[in-house]
Amino acid sequence: MTATALRGEVALRHISKTFTLNGQPLPVLRNLSLDIRGGESLAIVGPSGCGKTTLLRLLAGLERADGGQVLIDGRPVQGVGTERAVIYQEPRLLPWLTVLENVAFGLEVRGVPRSLARDRARRYIRLVGLSDFEGAWPRQLSGGMAQRVGIARALTVQPEILLLDEPLGALDAMTKLTMQEELERIWREENVTMILVTHDLEEAIFLADRVLVLSRDPGTVPRLIEVDMPRPRDRSEAGFVEMRRLLMAEFGLH
Repeated sequence: MTATALRGEVALRHISKTFTLNGQPLPVLRNLSLDIRGGESLAIVGPSGCGKTTLLRLLAGLERADGGQVLIDGRPVQGVGTERAVIYQEPRLLPWLTVLENVAFGLEVRGVPRSLARDRARRYIRLVGLSDFEGAWPRQLSGGMAQRVGIARALTVQPEILLLDEPLGALDAMTKLTMQEELERIWREENVTMILVTHDLEEAIFLADRVLVLSRDPGTVPRLIEVDMPRPRDRSEAGFVEMRRLLMAEFGLH
Protein backbone atom coordinates (compact mmCIF):
# COMPACT_ATOMS: atom_id res chain seq x y z
CA MET A 1 0.00 0.00 0.00
CA THR A 2 1.40 3.40 -0.94
CA ALA A 3 1.60 6.30 1.49
CA THR A 4 -1.22 8.09 -0.32
CA ALA A 5 -3.57 5.08 -0.59
CA LEU A 6 -6.78 4.98 1.35
CA ARG A 7 -7.02 2.31 4.02
CA GLY A 8 -9.45 -0.52 3.44
CA GLU A 9 -7.77 -1.89 0.32
CA VAL A 10 -8.62 -5.53 -0.38
CA ALA A 11 -6.69 -7.97 -2.56
CA LEU A 12 -7.87 -11.47 -3.47
CA ARG A 13 -5.11 -13.68 -4.83
CA HIS A 14 -6.13 -16.94 -6.55
CA ILE A 15 -8.88 -17.73 -4.06
CA SER A 16 -10.46 -21.18 -4.21
CA LYS A 17 -13.08 -22.72 -1.92
CA THR A 18 -14.74 -26.14 -2.07
CA PHE A 19 -17.42 -27.56 0.22
CA THR A 20 -18.55 -31.18 0.59
CA LEU A 21 -22.18 -32.04 -0.18
CA ASN A 22 -23.44 -35.61 0.29
CA GLY A 23 -19.86 -36.81 0.29
CA GLN A 24 -19.05 -35.10 -3.00
CA PRO A 25 -16.82 -32.04 -3.51
CA LEU A 26 -18.74 -28.89 -4.42
CA PRO A 27 -16.42 -26.18 -5.80
CA VAL A 28 -17.80 -22.69 -5.12
CA LEU A 29 -14.90 -20.36 -5.95
CA ARG A 30 -11.95 -21.20 -8.17
CA ASN A 31 -8.80 -19.14 -8.73
CA LEU A 32 -10.51 -15.78 -8.10
CA SER A 33 -8.25 -12.72 -8.09
CA LEU A 34 -9.46 -9.15 -7.56
CA ASP A 35 -8.26 -5.79 -6.25
CA ILE A 36 -10.74 -3.57 -4.39
CA ARG A 37 -9.68 0.02 -3.90
CA GLY A 38 -9.78 1.71 -0.52
CA GLY A 39 -13.02 3.70 -0.24
CA GLU A 40 -14.62 1.87 -3.17
CA SER A 41 -18.18 0.55 -3.23
CA LEU A 42 -18.26 -2.89 -4.84
CA ALA A 43 -21.42 -4.94 -5.42
CA ILE A 44 -21.32 -8.72 -5.88
CA VAL A 45 -24.17 -10.26 -7.86
CA GLY A 46 -24.93 -13.69 -9.28
CA PRO A 47 -27.37 -16.61 -9.08
CA SER A 48 -27.97 -18.51 -5.84
CA GLY A 49 -25.15 -20.89 -5.10
CA CYS A 50 -22.48 -18.98 -7.05
CA GLY A 51 -20.38 -18.15 -3.99
CA LYS A 52 -21.41 -14.56 -3.16
CA THR A 53 -21.91 -15.11 0.56
CA THR A 54 -18.94 -17.49 0.74
CA LEU A 55 -16.74 -14.75 -0.70
CA LEU A 56 -18.07 -12.26 1.85
CA ARG A 57 -17.39 -14.72 4.68
CA LEU A 58 -13.83 -15.18 3.43
CA LEU A 59 -13.37 -11.41 3.48
CA ALA A 60 -14.83 -11.27 7.00
CA GLY A 61 -12.46 -13.99 8.18
CA LEU A 62 -15.36 -16.31 9.06
CA GLU A 63 -14.21 -18.91 6.49
CA ARG A 64 -10.77 -19.95 5.31
CA ALA A 65 -9.94 -20.36 1.64
CA ASP A 66 -8.68 -23.77 0.49
CA GLY A 67 -6.18 -22.00 -1.73
CA GLY A 68 -5.00 -18.46 -2.32
CA GLN A 69 -4.89 -15.47 -0.03
CA VAL A 70 -7.06 -12.57 1.16
CA LEU A 71 -5.14 -9.38 1.96
CA ILE A 72 -6.40 -6.28 3.78
CA ASP A 73 -4.08 -3.27 3.41
CA GLY A 74 -1.40 -5.71 2.31
CA ARG A 75 -1.74 -8.00 5.35
CA PRO A 76 -3.10 -11.56 5.16
CA VAL A 77 -6.50 -12.12 6.78
CA GLN A 78 -6.07 -14.60 9.63
CA GLY A 79 -9.59 -14.36 11.06
CA VAL A 80 -12.08 -11.71 12.09
CA GLY A 81 -10.69 -8.22 12.70
CA THR A 82 -11.79 -4.85 13.99
CA GLU A 83 -11.06 -3.21 10.62
CA ARG A 84 -14.05 -5.11 9.17
CA ALA A 85 -17.73 -5.07 10.17
CA VAL A 86 -20.51 -7.25 8.78
CA ILE A 87 -24.15 -6.22 8.28
CA TYR A 88 -26.61 -9.05 7.64
CA GLN A 89 -30.11 -9.18 6.18
CA GLU A 90 -31.49 -9.48 9.72
CA PRO A 91 -30.09 -6.83 12.09
CA ARG A 92 -29.85 -9.37 14.98
CA LEU A 93 -30.48 -6.82 17.71
CA LEU A 94 -30.43 -7.96 21.33
CA PRO A 95 -34.08 -7.68 22.43
CA TRP A 96 -33.27 -6.91 26.07
CA LEU A 97 -31.21 -3.82 25.14
CA THR A 98 -32.41 -0.41 23.97
CA VAL A 99 -31.30 1.13 20.68
CA LEU A 100 -28.50 3.04 22.44
CA GLU A 101 -27.37 -0.05 24.34
CA ASN A 102 -27.41 -2.19 21.20
CA VAL A 103 -25.28 0.30 19.26
CA ALA A 104 -22.80 0.74 22.12
CA PHE A 105 -22.61 -3.00 22.87
CA GLY A 106 -19.74 -3.82 20.50
CA LEU A 107 -17.55 -1.12 22.03
CA GLU A 108 -18.37 -2.02 25.62
CA VAL A 109 -17.46 -5.68 25.15
CA ARG A 110 -14.10 -4.47 23.76
CA GLY A 111 -13.49 -2.67 27.05
CA VAL A 112 -14.31 0.88 25.97
CA PRO A 113 -15.62 2.78 29.02
CA ARG A 114 -19.41 3.01 29.01
CA SER A 115 -19.56 6.82 28.81
CA LEU A 116 -17.21 6.92 25.80
CA ALA A 117 -18.97 4.00 24.12
CA ARG A 118 -22.35 5.66 24.45
CA ASP A 119 -21.09 9.04 23.26
CA ARG A 120 -19.80 7.40 20.10
CA ALA A 121 -22.98 5.34 19.74
CA ARG A 122 -25.07 8.53 19.88
CA ARG A 123 -23.00 9.98 17.02
CA TYR A 124 -23.87 7.06 14.75
CA ILE A 125 -27.47 6.91 15.89
CA ARG A 126 -27.70 10.53 14.74
CA LEU A 127 -26.01 9.59 11.46
CA VAL A 128 -28.73 7.01 10.69
CA GLY A 129 -31.51 9.41 11.74
CA LEU A 130 -32.69 7.69 14.94
CA SER A 131 -31.79 10.20 17.67
CA ASP A 132 -35.40 10.22 18.89
CA PHE A 133 -35.34 6.44 19.40
CA GLU A 134 -32.30 5.92 21.63
CA GLY A 135 -34.48 4.49 24.41
CA ALA A 136 -36.68 2.33 22.17
CA TRP A 137 -36.70 -1.47 22.36
CA PRO A 138 -36.10 -3.54 19.21
CA ARG A 139 -39.73 -4.78 19.26
CA GLN A 140 -40.88 -1.17 18.88
CA LEU A 141 -38.94 -0.61 15.64
CA SER A 142 -40.00 -1.10 12.03
CA GLY A 143 -37.83 -3.30 9.82
CA GLY A 144 -36.12 -0.30 8.26
CA MET A 145 -35.45 1.29 11.65
CA ALA A 146 -34.01 -1.95 13.02
CA GLN A 147 -31.67 -2.19 10.03
CA ARG A 148 -30.55 1.40 10.64
CA VAL A 149 -29.65 0.36 14.19
CA GLY A 150 -27.64 -2.54 12.78
CA ILE A 151 -25.78 -0.16 10.47
CA ALA A 152 -25.08 2.26 13.33
CA ARG A 153 -23.79 -0.61 15.48
CA ALA A 154 -21.40 -1.69 12.71
CA LEU A 155 -20.14 1.86 12.14
CA THR A 156 -19.59 2.53 15.84
CA VAL A 157 -16.50 0.30 15.84
CA GLN A 158 -15.21 2.57 13.03
CA PRO A 159 -14.26 -0.13 10.52
CA GLU A 160 -12.29 0.48 7.34
CA ILE A 161 -14.45 -2.05 5.48
CA LEU A 162 -18.22 -2.64 5.61
CA LEU A 163 -19.32 -6.09 4.43
CA LEU A 164 -23.05 -6.24 3.66
CA ASP A 165 -24.88 -9.51 3.02
CA GLU A 166 -28.27 -8.71 1.42
CA PRO A 167 -28.81 -6.00 4.07
CA LEU A 168 -32.05 -4.68 2.55
CA GLY A 169 -33.48 -7.93 1.22
CA ALA A 170 -36.16 -8.29 3.90
CA LEU A 171 -37.55 -4.76 3.56
CA ASP A 172 -40.63 -3.62 1.64
CA ALA A 173 -40.05 -1.89 -1.69
CA MET A 174 -40.44 1.72 -0.53
CA THR A 175 -38.33 1.27 2.61
CA LYS A 176 -35.69 -0.47 0.52
CA LEU A 177 -35.37 2.51 -1.84
CA THR A 178 -35.04 4.89 1.12
CA MET A 179 -32.42 2.69 2.75
CA GLN A 180 -30.42 2.49 -0.48
CA GLU A 181 -30.22 6.28 -0.46
CA GLU A 182 -29.21 6.20 3.22
CA LEU A 183 -26.48 3.63 2.58
CA GLU A 184 -25.10 5.71 -0.27
CA ARG A 185 -25.04 8.82 1.94
CA ILE A 186 -23.39 6.99 4.86
CA TRP A 187 -20.77 5.45 2.59
CA ARG A 188 -19.83 8.89 1.25
CA GLU A 189 -19.76 10.51 4.70
CA GLU A 190 -17.79 7.74 6.41
CA ASN A 191 -15.38 7.13 3.49
CA VAL A 192 -15.28 3.37 4.10
CA THR A 193 -14.76 0.54 1.64
CA MET A 194 -18.19 -1.04 1.08
CA ILE A 195 -18.62 -4.56 -0.30
CA LEU A 196 -22.26 -5.48 -0.90
CA VAL A 197 -23.78 -8.85 -1.77
CA THR A 198 -27.18 -8.41 -3.40
CA HIS A 199 -29.67 -10.14 -5.69
CA ASP A 200 -31.12 -6.74 -6.65
CA LEU A 201 -29.46 -5.51 -9.87
CA GLU A 202 -30.86 -1.99 -9.51
CA GLU A 203 -29.48 -1.83 -5.97
CA ALA A 204 -26.06 -2.85 -7.28
CA ILE A 205 -26.14 -0.14 -9.95
CA PHE A 206 -27.37 2.51 -7.52
CA LEU A 207 -24.72 1.83 -4.86
CA ALA A 208 -21.63 0.45 -6.56
CA ASP A 209 -18.62 1.88 -8.33
CA ARG A 210 -18.08 -1.58 -9.83
CA VAL A 211 -20.18 -4.74 -10.01
CA LEU A 212 -18.60 -8.19 -9.76
CA VAL A 213 -20.73 -10.75 -11.62
CA LEU A 214 -20.19 -14.33 -10.42
CA SER A 215 -21.34 -17.43 -12.28
CA ARG A 216 -22.73 -20.65 -10.81
CA ASP A 217 -19.81 -22.35 -12.60
CA PRO A 218 -16.77 -21.54 -10.43
CA GLY A 219 -14.48 -22.14 -13.42
CA THR A 220 -16.00 -19.21 -15.30
CA VAL A 221 -13.96 -16.01 -15.15
CA PRO A 222 -16.12 -13.45 -13.29
CA ARG A 223 -17.07 -10.23 -15.04
CA LEU A 224 -16.19 -6.89 -13.46
CA ILE A 225 -18.37 -4.05 -14.71
CA GLU A 226 -17.62 -0.37 -14.10
CA VAL A 227 -20.63 1.77 -13.16
CA ASP A 228 -19.47 5.04 -14.65
CA MET A 229 -22.33 7.36 -13.67
CA PRO A 230 -22.39 10.47 -11.50
CA ARG A 231 -23.94 10.37 -8.02
CA PRO A 232 -26.62 10.60 -6.81
CA ARG A 233 -27.98 8.26 -9.47
CA ASP A 234 -31.36 8.57 -11.14
CA ARG A 235 -33.00 5.20 -11.80
CA SER A 236 -34.96 6.65 -14.74
CA GLU A 237 -31.87 8.10 -16.47
CA ALA A 238 -30.89 6.47 -19.76
CA GLY A 239 -27.47 5.34 -18.52
CA PHE A 240 -29.01 3.63 -15.50
CA VAL A 241 -31.56 1.83 -17.69
CA GLU A 242 -28.82 0.71 -20.08
CA MET A 243 -26.66 -0.58 -17.21
CA ARG A 244 -29.63 -2.57 -15.91
CA ARG A 245 -30.11 -4.06 -19.38
CA LEU A 246 -26.43 -4.97 -19.52
CA LEU A 247 -26.52 -6.72 -16.15
CA MET A 248 -29.73 -8.56 -17.00
CA ALA A 249 -28.09 -9.79 -20.20
CA GLU A 250 -25.30 -11.29 -18.09
CA PHE A 251 -27.91 -13.68 -16.67
CA GLY A 252 -29.72 -14.32 -19.94
CA LEU A 253 -32.61 -12.02 -19.00
CA HIS A 254 -34.27 -9.48 -21.29
